[in-house]
Amino acid sequence: MSDKTSLGRGLSALIKKDLEHTNSSQMESGFVLKMPVEFIKPNRYQPRIDMNPEKLVELADSIREHGIIEPLLVTKIDDRTYELIAGERRLRAAKLAGLDFVPVVIRESSPQEMLEIAIVENIQRADLNPLEEAMAFEQLVRIFNLTHEQISKKVGLSRPSVANKLRLLSLPDEVKKGLLEQKISEGHARALLGLTNEDQILVTYKIVVRDHLSVRAVEELVRRINKGQTKNRRVNSIIVNDEKTLQIEKIFKNTFGERVSISRSNKGGKIVILFNNDEELDNIVKKISQNV
Repeated sequence: MSDKTSLGRGLSALIKKDLEHTNSSQMESGFVLKMPVEFIKPNRYQPRIDMNPEKLVELADSIREHGIIEPLLVTKIDDRTYELIAGERRLRAAKLAGLDFVPVVIRESSPQEMLEIAIVENIQRADLNPLEEAMAFEQLVRIFNLTHEQISKKVGLSRPSVANKLRLLSLPDEVKKGLLEQKISEGHARALLGLTNEDQILVTYKIVVRDHLSVRAVEELVRRINKGQTKNRRVNSIIVNDEKTLQIEKIFKNTFGERVSISRSNKGGKIVILFNNDEELDNIVKKISQNV
């Protein structure tokens, strides 16, 4: 065992012993330079779901080199237990870096304040995924009965922004997972919410991911689907490529190239093969003739 490790454990034991004999009122609030990491438990309302392992390792390397520059924010539960309010990534990285102690600021906080502060900190750092923000806002509504207007004032977003984020929670689970994994953006997700049928949302989502469609392209696609629905007054009047259609389209693309699309409705559909000149058209006709 190295001297550094022995010293670290020795200090840990001394500080723990010292804390045991310290009046609890002395650690009610304010700045503490060294608090044992084992005293700190995660924020029960932590809004973050996903933390990039690579970035966590990078932060751990930085902390190992320079220490923790910004203290963690905690609230006291009892003399040896403090709940984290803000600084989840720093705490995880500190543990990863092998630190026994971290600097903290202790403050009294209600459960609602713990969630609000955690949300605001992450929003300011642009650390939260839109779905994570939506889930955190939903907790404020469900657990603490806050209105959209109240949430908007607390987190510094407009009321429509809060409402739009909360709408993301109505997406099918597969689409929410794609948003969390950054396969689509919040703009894509909000465009998909323009569809009222869950099956169409799912199929359209797969097309968006497969074809790397822009938000504007998705908005146009949704507009065309809804136009067809309005005309026929049936929710399922337009089928935006179910699994069978996608497989058939793939076969056509393997034969004629990527410039093939199939669109279907409950009354039929069409196959479109694009070409640029007579030579390409002749090649298409030749391939069709060979397969007849």
